[in-house]
Amino acid sequence: MTVPTEIPPLLELRGLRAGYGTIDVLHGVDLVLEAGQVYALLGPNGAGKTTTLGVCSGQIVPSAGQVLINGREVNGTSSDALARAGVCLVPEGRGVFPNLTVTENLRMYTHAGTSFSEIQEQAFAQFPRLKERRKQVAGTLSGGEQQMLAMSRALATKPALLLLDELSMGLAPLIVEELYERVADLAREGVSILIVEQFAQAILGVSTVASIMLHGRITRTGPPQELAEELAAAYLGASTTAPA
Repeated sequence: MTVPTEIPPLLELRGLRAGYGTIDVLHGVDLVLEAGQVYALLGPNGAGKTTTLGVCSGQIVPSAGQVLINGREVNGTSSDALARAGVCLVPEGRGVFPNLTVTENLRMYTHAGTSFSEIQEQAFAQFPRLKERRKQVAGTLSGGEQQMLAMSRALATKPALLLLDELSMGLAPLIVEELYERVADLAREGVSILIVEQFAQAILGVSTVASIMLHGRITRTGPPQELAEELAAAYLGASTTAPA
């Protein structure tokens, strides 16, 4: 009789310590993201959320602990190698090419091996507004439209793990709602998603599991709605001088 093999989490952090130079920002972080989940990592500015994404995407090498993807340790693996393995980061600030049109931006994404026609078709299907703006220079788009373009770039790589940093930053509530509806759609399609947010309400409705991070440590993990009340207390009690 064949014993079923247990499927490892898509992403797992074990006792993770990391930071900048000799200063650790993360102090023993444990996190488990199962395939197809939307994991919300929440906390005030300076909690260590962006540093966590930097480690997961290969931009920061941990000083201790383990980063595992599909059960395989990837400590020290380059960001390029992780990207080829299906890890994609959409950083805070969107990161589009501001002097290129929407169409030209989409054409730049063919470096991942996907055809331009497929990338364009997918982007316009997901975000019809981009089709209307296809000849417009990206730097003149609204913040929400630029975020849509950045997400289109990420999805062109067909990621298994999508890392989103402050997706809602500076955007109108209706745009945030539209973007997070797309996040929920991606999860239903099988993409695993780790999102960091400072302002929690935007993501609680679509996340599967949530954690509160303070001063480089995860202090609580559980169902998103159970954490909602604790978040206000966490923000009020957080120091504004913690490392970013």
